[in-house]
Amino acid sequence: MQRLSITRPDDWHVHLRDGAALSAVVNFTARQFRRAIVMPNLAPAVTRVADAAAYRDRILAAVDPALHFEPLMTLYLTDQTPASEIIAAANSGIVMAIKLYPAGATTHSNAGVTEITRVYPAIAAMEERGVPLLVHAETTDPHVDVFDREKVYIERVLVPLIARFPKLKMVFEHLTTKEGVAFVQHAPRNVAATLTAHHLLYNRNAMFQGGIRPHFYCLPVLKREEHRTALLSAAVSGSPKFFLGTDTAPHARGKKEHACGCAGMFTAPCALELYAEAFEQANALDKLEGFAAHFGAEFYGLPRNPDKITLVKDTWTMPDHYAFADDVIVPIRANEQVRWRIA
Repeated sequence: MQRLSITRPDDWHVHLRDGAALSAVVNFTARQFRRAIVMPNLAPAVTRVADAAAYRDRILAAVDPALHFEPLMTLYLTDQTPASEIIAAANSGIVMAIKLYPAGATTHSNAGVTEITRVYPAIAAMEERGVPLLVHAETTDPHVDVFDREKVYIERVLVPLIARFPKLKMVFEHLTTKEGVAFVQHAPRNVAATLTAHHLLYNRNAMFQGGIRPHFYCLPVLKREEHRTALLSAAVSGSPKFFLGTDTAPHARGKKEHACGCAGMFTAPCALELYAEAFEQANALDKLEGFAAHFGAEFYGLPRNPDKITLVKDTWTMPDHYAFADDVIVPIRANEQVRWRIA
């Protein structure tokens, strides 16, 4: 197949940052995706509906209006989030979901949830109002190996959480393990998951080829090949439980190439093209449209986008960097080839 036209997709997990960084990256997402679920882990975090409304205004001011991009906002769940804020979010018309970061799990997560039972009142309000809970599913127990953090979080937190709140709409964000795939497959219909392009295409060897490669360091970290193949099988299965979420996470080069570098991969400049590569590897390009453009919208109760986007089999070389505030940002595939492009 040399040309593929699909319903314009949405990105159900994106980091757009703020200020000059927001202006530098937002149009990479907007040129491909009509809508995007925007993560709330700014500094300070987006914890209230008023914060989300102000952030949404800044995003719309930064995006090219010709792209007709719609940011879908989220709130950052903390130990102190009251049920009243969940109700306000449900009534706001702009907040689509609530994001759970275990405290200390990833970028700007120190204000996250320290103990799941402390947020049960807020989660009960989400279940009652139909507000999705988006979970960064990793334990921060220092005794747990970093490559096992997802598996342990499923056992310790998610299994009891679903048993306690069986009607809770939940998205297992940036799934990375075969255990995560099995959990979502066997969970109720109200549990779904997002999958990133980089976890579909790469295993943990990518971080160490020829030396330490900091631009392949992300959280959740890349896993073994057996996990990558399980993720790809889930993505191309046609199950509506699995849909696109890039988790593109921009950081300045100086903060990545550092003694204590930041976690995150900047995939936005070629996100849809990378998904096409992954689905092509699995001989499943016919399944890309559902995964990218149908299943996420259906889970969130939104209509499918009315327009189309076309991908062409045409190799091009990714630039080695892009401007990023007062620094530069290194994208995935820097100085390397991408095998599809948006027409």
